[in-house]
Amino acid sequence: MRYKHFKNAGADISALTVGTWGIAGANSAGVSWGDVDTKESIAAVRRMVENGVNMVDTAPIYGEGHSEEVVGQALKGIRDKVYLTTKFGSYINHFTGTSVRDCKYNTVEREIDESLKRLQTDYIDFYVMHWPDVNTPIEETMAAVNMLKEKGKIRFIGMSNSPKELIMEAQKYAKIDVIQPPFSMVNQTERELMEWAETQGIGTMTYGSLGAGILTGAIRECPEYDPKDMRLVFYPFFKEPTFSKIMELLKTLDAIAEEHEKPVAQVSINWSTQKSFVSTALTGVNTPAQADENCSAFDWELTEEEIARIDSEIKRLEIG
Repeated sequence: MRYKHFKNAGADISALTVGTWGIAGANSAGVSWGDVDTKESIAAVRRMVENGVNMVDTAPIYGEGHSEEVVGQALKGIRDKVYLTTKFGSYINHFTGTSVRDCKYNTVEREIDESLKRLQTDYIDFYVMHWPDVNTPIEETMAAVNMLKEKGKIRFIGMSNSPKELIMEAQKYAKIDVIQPPFSMVNQTERELMEWAETQGIGTMTYGSLGAGILTGAIRECPEYDPKDMRLVFYPFFKEPTFSKIMELLKTLDAIAEEHEKPVAQVSINWSTQKSFVSTALTGVNTPAQADENCSAFDWELTEEEIARIDSEIKRLEIG
């Protein structure tokens, strides 16, 4: 396993983080990642830790608490081996079935205790604002997380899905230790933000690192997912013309993977994590075998020439 230094947090974090959105099951609106096996999910999380991964990421909105509960079970007896990340300020309204963004002081104060209970722990390492709340001043939100930090309920503060301007404003009231933007070969929209964060000592946790699975090479025909499948709801990769462009990109990844005698997923992981501005990449795992495959990516590296080949193809295809 490779490790990278989160400067502001003063922590050495594995280049891979366990992402647990995909093991959350369905929410009350029926939106999900498909069928999940809780026992396998727990085994997969533990195998990632056995392989040297020391960061686990979750959120209360994932399966409306289910993901946090699964993580809590998975970390029994090994909590001291990992940095635990969860989020706040985003939940499902059970009446409308829609996502609500609420980062008010009292909400943050309530949510932390609910998360701690589900996760079976007495502190969170990285507590991350999931989405900006346009109805709450960032000063109020930062006052809440600073209070939690003083009480020892959290150690570090983060922001996800937030623009540079909001992060800079938040920095006036609190030390921002980490941000969590999307980043992969097929989504580089936040690259400039991540490069700026690197200059600030802010760690970056990238989500969608394998493009919801499309960059593993396991999907070769446009799938007919249920309309409520999260891969259709949240990501654009499984719709045309984007899908066909990514299939063309996979030809280059296939060639490089074959040259190394490695899986395509490992090419994708290395392409991302070899970048200095990527501190750690979130990858979902459903089974111990997937955990082993992802972690084995760090047994080798892409050459600069191979990265250039991939980048040239991304540019030609106008994706990412």
